[in-house]
Amino acid sequence: MHKKPIVLMALATVGVAVGYTAMNPAPEAPALPSAETAMVKVTLPATLTSEAQLGKAAFEAKCAACHGANGAGNVNAAPPLIHKIYEPSHHGDESFHYAAAMGVQAHHWRFGNMPPVEGITRAEVATIITYIRELQRANGIF
Repeated sequence: MHKKPIVLMALATVGVAVGYTAMNPAPEAPALPSAETAMVKVTLPATLTSEAQLGKAAFEAKCAACHGANGAGNVNAAPPLIHKIYEPSHHGDESFHYAAAMGVQAHHWRFGNMPPVEGITRAEVATIITYIRELQRANGIF
């Protein structure tokens, strides 16, 4: 007698899940950033250190799709990292490591939560931080 209700409950649950997926499809990937979607204007430094150059390459591969070219942000996806909110005294280097590894709950911007960055290493994040900090300094953010 107990088997029928359990089977019916399982079928109802599957139906709800299927209905939810049909009514709420997976979100599309963020639009690729462009000059039109950038949130801030970023002044590039005359030169980058060799570690920052590595960081730029890692940033472009892992971060730019959401945070925009040179960390200028993307109105469709994620905030600018070249912004006073991300200065070292407010968001220290470890906060970048944590965000990349664990994701972060939205708290300054209304883009939603940031998921962890798949496949990124702590060493890559360190070079990205160097790149972002050099860009920040070139833009008066200390």
